[in-house]
Amino acid sequence: MTAFIPGFTVALAWIFTLVGWTAVGAVPSDTFSDSAMRWMLFLPGGIMFLVSAFMHTVLARKTAAQIGWQTNGFQYEIGFVSLGLGLAGIVAANSGPQAWWPIALAQGVFLVLAAVNHVVEMRRARNFSPGNTLILIYDIGLPVSYVALWWSLA
Repeated sequence: MTAFIPGFTVALAWIFTLVGWTAVGAVPSDTFSDSAMRWMLFLPGGIMFLVSAFMHTVLARKTAAQIGWQTNGFQYEIGFVSLGLGLAGIVAANSGPQAWWPIALAQGVFLVLAAVNHVVEMRRARNFSPGNTLILIYDIGLPVSYVALWWSLA
């Protein structure tokens, strides 16, 4: 069940934008796309990365088991990078467009390459654990959202 949550935060960010909820860091001149970008950076790009940091460090063994892995030092590194990406996402959501693109790029590259790794695990190790498969909704959904918003804001 917890494997659904990351992808759900991407959907929530879009829903919050569509219903017109004021985004974190919003300014009166924000367009629909500005609001969507702020929600993406704050919720799936900020809060969800902070949750990931907690899961990969404090709850490392449980998280590894959900993914179908063994706990190891690299998992803690994922937690540490998630902490930095999450904090940067929250700061960017409260900033202007000049701060959005560098963090969206960093998060997007990280997630797309994580998705590639999960697919390789599925093929090579036949790892179809929910934590290794359902995470693809998030790993692909957030970068696709960033690209769509980049095009709409360009």
